[in-house]
Amino acid sequence: MAEPEIRRLVPLDLEALTAIEHAFSRLAEGRADVPPIVGLFVPEYQGEVDVKAAYIHGLPRMAVKIASGFYGNRARGLPSGSGMMVVVSAETGFPEAVLLDNGYLTEIRTGLAGAAAARYLAPSTVSTVGVIGAGSQARYQVRALRLVRTFERVLVFDRNRESAEAYAREMSGELDVPVERAGAEAVVRESQVVITCTPSREPIVKAAWLHAGLHITAMGADTADKQELESAVLGRADRLACDYKRQCFERGEFLHALQAGAIDAGADVTELGELTSGRRQGRQQPGEITVCALTGVGVQDAAIALLCYERALAAGVGSRV
Repeated sequence: MAEPEIRRLVPLDLEALTAIEHAFSRLAEGRADVPPIVGLFVPEYQGEVDVKAAYIHGLPRMAVKIASGFYGNRARGLPSGSGMMVVVSAETGFPEAVLLDNGYLTEIRTGLAGAAAARYLAPSTVSTVGVIGAGSQARYQVRALRLVRTFERVLVFDRNRESAEAYAREMSGELDVPVERAGAEAVVRESQVVITCTPSREPIVKAAWLHAGLHITAMGADTADKQELESAVLGRADRLACDYKRQCFERGEFLHALQAGAIDAGADVTELGELTSGRRQGRQQPGEITVCALTGVGVQDAAIALLCYERALAAGVGSRV
């Protein structure tokens, strides 16, 4: 199945959000098998390829996803991300579908994980949303956030001024709210929800900028060498959350915070699936500072791939081989 068909079948909608939340719940309940991520790195081309997979118990199918991020592609006039997903029968092991989505389904499932984090951890009333980064995921995160929160303004920071200005122009028209370029400090200080979505290898968000009632979803640091938040940010937070503890303590924000001594291995960290399943509560006080780090989990890929495949079967679309 090709990308145009997939885009028509799987928009950012509440049914897709429910599928992602259900997958996280099954993970927290021990009803999903998620192997370690296979990571291939190509430093001479600023590239990486990740293979993620999951089997959610009781479902007739599972999925394997290959996703790439080549950050030198901008100079080539190409998108940085690409990928594909394979749907496999859980009964026979035979492949049932190849979803040639060019990374679109990854964008969708990542944006929806951010929406799930905000649903349980963000303040109930949000006036301003801050975005660190102006790439494609900066767009999907804010689009998905609208499924669970209303807001009146967006502030965006990107180290590339032209990218930030282009984001502001595009998203102000799409969202029908003011979207303005700002410095990183202003983005954090003036927002109730901040989303970081960059491939940065050095911290951007400083602990000194945090304020009561702030929620941060940090989704860019998905490998051991990436970091968007100063480690002290995690030390100052009242509530820490992540998508999958086994992964998060081995990569990204939690790894750096552990190494810096800002948190320890016994830190109280809530998994997203504990929130979606009702095992633990989300935000409990308006003034809490909450931080959720997302590294991307195979159950998300399985959930979104199976949703796409089921919708394709119902609609009778796709090419049969």
